[in-house]
Amino acid sequence: MLVRMPSAAKYAMQVEKEQKWLPRLAPLLPLSIPKPLAMGESCEGYPWQWSIYQWIDGNTAASVHIADLNNFATSLAQFLAALQRIDTTDGPLPGPHNFYRGGVLTTYNAETKQAIAVLKDRIDANAAIELWEAALASAWKGLPVWVHGDVSAGNLLVQEGKLSAVIDFGGLGIGDPACDLMIAWTLLRGESRKIFRAMLPLDASTWTRGRAWALWKALADITTNTNAVEAWHTINEVFRDYKRNS
Repeated sequence: MLVRMPSAAKYAMQVEKEQKWLPRLAPLLPLSIPKPLAMGESCEGYPWQWSIYQWIDGNTAASVHIADLNNFATSLAQFLAALQRIDTTDGPLPGPHNFYRGGVLTTYNAETKQAIAVLKDRIDANAAIELWEAALASAWKGLPVWVHGDVSAGNLLVQEGKLSAVIDFGGLGIGDPACDLMIAWTLLRGESRKIFRAMLPLDASTWTRGRAWALWKALADITTNTNAVEAWHTINEVFRDYKRNS
């Protein structure tokens, strides 16, 4: 078993959401996701609800070498495609509960432009502004779809070199799937990125926004000195991809 206790109020509102929706989503997905077993209530000394989950074996993709990244990309794309096909009736819209994942990028516009200004001597600031503005100029035209909200290497479990589970659904919601594409620049590269893109039925503007989400996350990590090495890798991948395809 695994006990998850929110570390701050901003995470506490995710508990009930995961308890409600994960059991409904699980049977419709091709990979394991967390299974809630019980929900604890606030008490003296701890102010929020908390969860007990069934343990899922595996190591995070951030901690192991993935020998076949193409196969990994295929499995992840199949998972996200299945998630996006699930009925969204009464699903949670973007908001504070998931840090507006699935919502519009304008939420992070001021933060992103400030980070670009701070790092202007270390990055190609003109390219950063261009690709960011291109993303802001586009919008999701379809109906809302389910989004995980934080598809990162730390939330993808691997067994025997293969993707086996997706965890941490605190960012779960319905909306624009672009936020779930960040992994294309944070982990995937070369052929694996092409495979990932080809297997998801999303238009070019959605990928433009996905790349901007990856830029935002990398800039945020660099300016707060969080996972800075990985963030610089993402920055380089984002700029390389933008210049190659613009």
